[in-house]
Formats: sequence, C-alpha cells, structure tokens
Amino acid sequence: MVNVSESSPIDDKKARLKHLIQRLPNLPGVYKMLGKNGDILYVGKAKSLKSRVNSYFAKTIDHPKTRALVARIHDIETIITRSETEALLLEQNLIKEYRPPYNVLLRDDKSYLYVFISADKPYPRLAYGRGKGNHQKGRFFGPFPSAHAAKETLVLMQKMFQMRQCTNTFFNQRKRPCLEYQIKRCRAPCVGLVSAEEYAEDVNNTIRFLKGDSSDIHTTLIEKMEASAEELDFEKAVFYRDQLSMLREVQAKQAVYTVQGEADVIAIASQAGMTCVNVLTVRGGRVLGGKNYFPDVDSSESLADNLSAFITSFYFQVTDDLPAEIMLTHELPDQLAVSEALATHFGSKVVIKTNVREHRAEWLDLAKLNTNNALKTKLGDYLELHARFGALKDVLADVTDRTIDRVECFDISHTMGEATIGSCVVFDQGGSRRRDYRQYAIHDIVGGDDYAAMKQVLTRRYKKQPLPDLLLIDGGKGQLGIAKEVLTELGILGDTLLISVAKGEGRKAGLEVLHFIDHEPLDLPMDSKALHLLMHIRDEAHRFAITAHRKKRDKRRSSSVLEVIPGLGEKRRRDLLNHFGGMQQLLGASQQELSGVQGIGPVLAKTVYKVLHE
Repeated sequence: MVNVSESSPIDDKKARLKHLIQRLPNLPGVYKMLGKNGDILYVGKAKSLKSRVNSYFAKTIDHPKTRALVARIHDIETIITRSETEALLLEQNLIKEYRPPYNVLLRDDKSYLYVFISADKPYPRLAYGRGKGNHQKGRFFGPFPSAHAAKETLVLMQKMFQMRQCTNTFFNQRKRPCLEYQIKRCRAPCVGLVSAEEYAEDVNNTIRFLKGDSSDIHTTLIEKMEASAEELDFEKAVFYRDQLSMLREVQAKQAVYTVQGEADVIAIASQAGMTCVNVLTVRGGRVLGGKNYFPDVDSSESLADNLSAFITSFYFQVTDDLPAEIMLTHELPDQLAVSEALATHFGSKVVIKTNVREHRAEWLDLAKLNTNNALKTKLGDYLELHARFGALKDVLADVTDRTIDRVECFDISHTMGEATIGSCVVFDQGGSRRRDYRQYAIHDIVGGDDYAAMKQVLTRRYKKQPLPDLLLIDGGKGQLGIAKEVLTELGILGDTLLISVAKGEGRKAGLEVLHFIDHEPLDLPMDSKALHLLMHIRDEAHRFAITAHRKKRDKRRSSSVLEVIPGLGEKRRRDLLNHFGGMQQLLGASQQELSGVQGIGPVLAKTVYKVLHE
C-alpha cells in the first residue's frame, strides 16, 4: 500500500485525476476543468468523455495554452448528454454563463448559426450566417446545431421552394436568368419570371418548414422515394432517403436549448447501498448544468422518502434560489406539505411535478442519466472499493482464511429461452477489469434451462482459465449446486471460495442471502459494505449479460419484430421504415421520435419502443 503521508501533493493530484479519468464513460457530454478553488477553467464538449478528457494528459501536447491549463486542473466534472449535438449546445450555454478563462470568449451570439429570410420586398432572400448582428434585417431561425445541417437544409429548401439566395447587388444587376434558374433552384424573380404572389407562397412554405410545420414536405419525399424505388432508380431513392434523414436532423428539438422555462430537475437513484441525487438547473429554457449529491440516508427507506428529506435540506439549507417548477423522478409522500413550506419560506409559488411530457420529460431523462453515471463512478472509487473488500474479508472470516482479491461473477440472460447469453465480469481491489470480461453464446440446450446454460459457461471458462479467489454465482442453491458439480468434474473444487447470491424475501434489493457449499447461509444487514460490494458485482454481471442478449436478440429478429406488434399493420410498418430510412435507424430512435411519425401516436410509439428495446 502507498504511504499517503510520504507522497507529494502533485503526485496525489496526478493519481486522483488518473483514477477519475479511468472512471469516465464513453458517452457524449460536457466536461468542466476546475481549479484549486473550484473555479471553472475550461468547458468543452466530447463525443466520448473518456477519450477526450484523457487526451489532455497525453505526453505529446505541445501547445503552451493547453499545458498551462492542465497544470492548473485540480478536478474535473462531467455532464452526460444523449447526443453530441446536445453536448455542443450545452457547452455554449455554460461558456456564456461562466466565461471560463481558457475558453475563447465569444461575444453575443456569433458562435451560433442562423438561417434568415430578409425583409426585402417583394422578393426576400434566403441565406444563413453566424450571429444576427452581421446581417440585414429580416426573420431569423435558429440557432442550428450543425453548420453542415443548415447548409444542406438551404439546398433542400432551394430545390423545393426555389427562393433566391443571391445578394441584393447581384439580384439588381441581372438581365437574364442565372444558372440557378437553369438547374431549377430559383424561379428567376430578378427578371420577372415569377409573380410576387407566387413568390410569397414560396416564402410562406419556407417559413413553415423552418418552424417545423413540414408534414406535407415529408409526405412528398416519401412518395418520391417509393416511386423511384418502384422504377428501380435506386440511386435517386437513396438520395430522397438521405433528404429524409437530413430533414429529421434539422427539425429535431434539442432538450438543452429550445424552450422557455425555469426549473430544477431532480433525479434520485440507489444502487448497492449508495444513493445519489442529481440536481439539473434549467433557466430560460436552457440547461445550465447539474450537480451530484451523495446524501447519507437510510437505505431501508424508500427512494421517495429519501428524496423528500433531500429536497427540504437542499432548499432550506443550500440554495437561495427557488424556480417556478421542480421536476422529480418520484412523487413525494408529503408533496403538498413540501410545496406549501417552500412557498412560505421563499415567498413565491412553486409547482412540483412528477408526470411530465415533451421537453420536460427530456430534462428528467437527462437528470436520470447523470445520476446513474455518477453512481457508477462513485461505486468504482478506489477508497470505497478498498473499504468494501475489507468488509467482505471480515464477513467471510469464519468461512475461509484466504485473501479475497480477484472476484469473478456469472449470470445468464435470455427472453423466454431466446438468444441465451452467459456473462462473466471480473473485479479486484482496483475495480472492474473490463478487459477480462467475457460473453458466452449458449448453444445446444433446451431454451430457458438456466442450469444447463450455467454449466456450459462455467465448463468453457475454467477448462482454460485459472480460478479466482472468489467465484460468485447469481442465483440460489440450484445454481450453486451446478457450479459445485462443474468444478468437481474439472477437479478444481477446492481452489476457490464458491458463493451464490440469491434474492431474499419479495426479491427486494438489499435482502440478498449468501449461500455456501459447506457453511450456513449468511443474511447480511442492508447497510453492510460487504453486501454492497457483492450486489454491485452481481448487478454488473446482469447488465453485461442483458446488454449482449438484447443485441443478439435484436439482430436475430431484425425487421420481422415489427410484424408481431399489435396495431402495427403493413402500412404503418412501411411508414416507420421509410421515415427513419431503415431498421438500424429505427432501433436508434427515441419514443418521442417514434410518436412523430404520421399514424403512430404516443400510445403505439410506447409499445413499439418497448418491443424494440426490452
């Protein structure tokens, strides 16, 4: 063990940052580099938080500004988003809010891309640019999340509505139509080939498109795509399919920057005896950031009770700012009383909601995502893991005198016997060892026979691999018996401690029972760090198994899965696939995006999403 008292503060900081980076997820999001006093030095976005943040600490960095930034970094905070686009917009919000010294400070709105329709009469111009102040007067739409998407959108609108994009100087000098007219991208208003009334209709259609009212446009593209496919003109069909994809990208509403509202969005989650609360701050319709809290609560209490206790402490002791709305993942048992107490204390009315829709539901999903990631990161913390391994050693003192360092855990996942997968996850006192994780496709067994599946996985694993210090099985006495049988047949039964962890009364988390081969079962208390460690490892094995199982199942089912969904006839199936451009794109769609397809609606969208992802 390293003697902390002999290490320098610089070494401690490097070790802490290195460990922090190792726990970052490979997900899109925003990272904040913090100084020694907690001040924000730099805000950045990333497609993969782990890869991007890790790049700052590479030995090959030569830029003096980056080296100076890295030297001042004392801590790193992250906010996960669901897409790179959301990360981009959230990054801009945070930069404008905090103006970090190592970011290039952008004045006003020059970093945002807008599309505008000029105020020229009777033939307005359609164009785009960064910032509103640099352009002529007119109607602005945006900001757009992607310059590429905005440019492609202009081309699409030019083809459909044929508005002019030329400058006023060029427009006033024309004596005959230009090339844009010849390729049918402009109706040549410069030489009077279109009336002011007809041109005004094109302008109105363009405005409708930019405001999101484009159902007729969408229908037209689908008709053209299907007609091209029927005529075997597949190149043109692909072109229209790509236009549909582009149309969805431009119209997509981003949860971090589209609406008005002031709210605190609060999510709570608990795992392996640890509770996390994420408070996401929304002001002026923009997500300004969030903070994770790990309150010391009674794990035997419900999440709703713990959330109620946190909220009263947070608003009465921590913050002086009460928004108009508070959105929660769980309804409070004393919600009315909490709302009245807050209104009395702050002198302003507040609405507490749990059932929310549209962009508010997206905010709540964002808070849940960050809560779960914070829990995962915290559970992987070195000091916490070390304490839990120590507690496990004490608990097992009467069972074995062996040192418990390496733990391997197995789980089986399937859907009514379909696409059975076995998983093996590996932990030691440094945390999870993902390079040693393994997944096993199960063959030649009766569907749904978990015992046969477990026997096959353990046999395949330990015919070639050495045993760990502790072999953990997710299951009861039956699964334990299968593991004992396999190790006996292989002649290695005495080389490891074999434990199965079974759900207790009511299959509730925290009531697990440990079963042994030659020892009475152990029923550990809910606050036991040893139990929390085993639950964490067991849950990771379950996650790893079910992820692989769903991937295999979905690949096997492919598009045929749509045929078994009630209420989804041939026409609606075709509309879904046409809207998203294929099965792969459909699998990546959110429930809200599914409900936006003509003829689907929220109820059917929920059913489709559930079938595709569960």
